[in-house]
Amino acid sequence: MLKTHEIALDPSDRQRTLLAKSAGTARFAYNWALSKWNGQYGAWKADPSLDKPTQANLRKELNRAERESFPWMLDAAKCAPQEAIINLGKAFENFFAGRAAYPTFKKRGAHDGFKVSAGFFKISENRIMLPKTGWIKTFEALRYEGAKLAGAATSRTADQWFASAVCEAAGGAESQGAESQGAEETAEKTAGIDAGVREYAASDGDRRPVPRAYRNLERQIIHAQRSVSRKEKGGKNRSKAKLRLAKLHAKAASIRSDWLRRMTAEIVHENSAAAIEDLNVGGMKKNHRLAKSIADAAFGEFRRQLECKAKEKGAKIIAAGRFYPSGKICSVCGAKKERLPLSERVWNCEICGSRHDRDLNAAVNLKKYADSSAVSAC
Repeated sequence: MLKTHEIALDPSDRQRTLLAKSAGTARFAYNWALSKWNGQYGAWKADPSLDKPTQANLRKELNRAERESFPWMLDAAKCAPQEAIINLGKAFENFFAGRAAYPTFKKRGAHDGFKVSAGFFKISENRIMLPKTGWIKTFEALRYEGAKLAGAATSRTADQWFASAVCEAAGGAESQGAESQGAEETAEKTAGIDAGVREYAASDGDRRPVPRAYRNLERQIIHAQRSVSRKEKGGKNRSKAKLRLAKLHAKAASIRSDWLRRMTAEIVHENSAAAIEDLNVGGMKKNHRLAKSIADAAFGEFRRQLECKAKEKGAKIIAAGRFYPSGKICSVCGAKKERLPLSERVWNCEICGSRHDRDLNAAVNLKKYADSSAVSAC
């Protein structure tokens, strides 16, 4: 099983420069190969007797021209430009398969990073060795001790560098036994989770307030954005202002990511099944009054992480239909309320007189939906 562990790096100033060089070389190789691919593909369309462009041929062509035309590329990691062109080949495969849009040129400063092939790097305790940069200190050790390293990818967020190590972690008998024991303990436990812009409610009454990371930093982000727009393009002051803005965005993203990871891990660990709503997040964001709050609550990322962790543990995720009225159904008698505006957070059932909290009631109904789905499936 392939697993990835992203580790924050603590490089020196010299190592930061070398990492930036490798990232720039990878970006240049990708753009160079994309330009060549476009030209060769157009020539092939005009004359089918010519060879179609492939990432393997482009890598060979770059190797032949590297020393004479681009000698500065020798200062960067050797595998960085090669892996970049391989990524371009995968991007075209996805495009021709209808899974992605046509590849575009990469921009400097956006998604900087490069990949390192297996065998070109090492990890030892709180250090990682990358080509050309040498041993770099890390803020933590590799999580999967003893696993075979299948590759690594470096990336930069604001001014912080990260390394994502891909490991081939084999599940042994002990780990499988622990997983089966944990599954037995939570075999009968099912949770209903109702996602909201202010809090996530669970069927057991637990409420998890949304950190609202972007909303809490929005005023600072607005001021930082104004500062960037007032600086002269190409100047050092503009670069400093852009870095301050990037740090604020990275801080908001880190707070949100940490909250999601902890919450989804607890849900999967404590339950063998969970029911959620199949939300049309793209359509919900068209509401200009709630778009920022919906994005800040990260409904889509919550579902992705929950499904990924549930698959690894062997738990089950049940998504209620997009038009399932979880909040309008009385969890006591099953009567449905015809109209329930968003502003009405608490309502009374007209049939049995039960008083419901909108979010908790929806979570309980989702749990019942999961239980009924399991019975019908059996």
